[in-house]
Amino acid sequence: MLPKTNHTREREREKRYEPAISSSLPLAFMEFGLPTVIYQNYHLLVSAVALILGFVLLYSLRSNVKARRRSEEIGRRSSKNSGNDGFPVPETDGSTDVIIVGAGVAGAALACTLAKDGRRVHVIERDLTEPDRIVGELLQPGGYLKLIELGLEDCVDGIEAQQVFGYAIYMDGRNTKLSYPLEKYDANISGRSFHNGRFIQQMREKAASLPNVKLEQGTVTSLLEKNGRVQGVSYKSKDGQVMTAYAPLTIVCDGCFSNLRRSLCKPKVEVPSCFVGLVLENVDLPYANHGHVILADPSPILFYPISNTEVRCLVDVPGQKVPSISNGEMANYLKTVVAPQIPPELYDAFVAAVDKGNIRTMPNRSMPADPQPTPGALLMGDAFNMRHPLTGGGMTVALSDIVLLRDLLRPLRDLSDAPTLLNYLECFYTLRKPVSSTINTLAGALYRVFCASPDPARKEMRNACFDYLSLGGFCAEGPISLLSGLNPRPLVLFFHFFAVAIYGVGRLLIPFPSPKRLWLGARLISSASGIIFPIIKSEGVRQMFFPVTVPAYYRAPTVA
Repeated sequence: MLPKTNHTREREREKRYEPAISSSLPLAFMEFGLPTVIYQNYHLLVSAVALILGFVLLYSLRSNVKARRRSEEIGRRSSKNSGNDGFPVPETDGSTDVIIVGAGVAGAALACTLAKDGRRVHVIERDLTEPDRIVGELLQPGGYLKLIELGLEDCVDGIEAQQVFGYAIYMDGRNTKLSYPLEKYDANISGRSFHNGRFIQQMREKAASLPNVKLEQGTVTSLLEKNGRVQGVSYKSKDGQVMTAYAPLTIVCDGCFSNLRRSLCKPKVEVPSCFVGLVLENVDLPYANHGHVILADPSPILFYPISNTEVRCLVDVPGQKVPSISNGEMANYLKTVVAPQIPPELYDAFVAAVDKGNIRTMPNRSMPADPQPTPGALLMGDAFNMRHPLTGGGMTVALSDIVLLRDLLRPLRDLSDAPTLLNYLECFYTLRKPVSSTINTLAGALYRVFCASPDPARKEMRNACFDYLSLGGFCAEGPISLLSGLNPRPLVLFFHFFAVAIYGVGRLLIPFPSPKRLWLGARLISSASGIIFPIIKSEGVRQMFFPVTVPAYYRAPTVA
């Protein structure tokens, strides 16, 4: 036998140690009980994880670069007058701190709030007569808590506002009651439903009574800009005179039909459906002090009280076109298609309301918030962000935004400090995201799930949602806490939405998972993903779930 060379000995050593090294990771995977295919291909798994982490890092760096470029662009646009750190000094006579365009729910509440903090506020509203709307009539408990936080809870007094303690949901002859989780709150904490116009007039009167609020009727036609900074507004007064008003900060709250939003954001307005509104008189709802949702065909029908003797009915009609009211098509549609799906207790009152003829329509708009941070200006309310009104979350979002903005601006006594003000406004757009995006996503997703569909997977999702909520306990409390605005957390929404989908799949696989049922279950998961992920994407995944990774989150350190 030939003697072993040094090279041979080295090779044997490598072979002796190589198996131990190469098998260590698979053994670790086996210890955790992972499938064989994973630990046999652990290197592929590690590579995939590294690839995902690299992608996330690259995306974050790219987003930071975009944010930095946007800030630099704002600075360049505003650098011509450098008396205020690169921002122009606003033209103002010093008599106004804030101009508010619009005196709806958001505008009037904001005027009261800022005035109480000592700001001099000029409110310009197109029409100061009492509004007559068929939406904006249900304030969820989370919104009512914000109203209390703003000191405006007395605005629901004296208008026959009704307490709302939850919802009743009807589908295919079955029904279930969902109560708001109010056990840890005082007895007066609940939802409130009312005539929208009466509520707004209460807040306008409260704002007008404050000495540092000027409430004026006029139509704002444009924002006044100079060197990239909004310095005020041009408007027509009630008697037709063209006027100008100047202030360091202009807040646009001119509602869903805003003609000013295009200069402050990138609006992507969708109209998925229209509401047809009726008022039922002298009728008792099956569940007192509860909203009622009928999962009808083709889309939901809502009932809720708005006074001591009146119940609002909203019939959702998918699409942007509704039957004509003037030629009787609408009345015929309501009697032949909608009325047979109404609970028997409400049928006669519904038909009587149709015969009475006071039928109103309103397009349902949705628009994710996509602001363009602009020195000296801010968007709020429906001018900035809209969601389907099925869940009644609009006023909760608006009031939550007002609380946040008030807290942000309190340390900043001098609003003419343009660079600092812009930082705080950018911070506002980021800090509001988790709450507003949760309520927006819930509204859009729930509407899609509640609409009837010929697709078997969508049918299963709708049935699974109703049965999941009917289970009560944790399965009902989580979703209703989201709906009420008491716990608007993105992860809670994500969890319960897919819990409904998995619950639906589980029902399909019991007792025997046939190939047809397996395929339907896979389609159900795909359908659920197709509903919620596009909405989350439009809201902004990073801002919604990981706001602390956004640079603007830290631009107001006293709040963030």
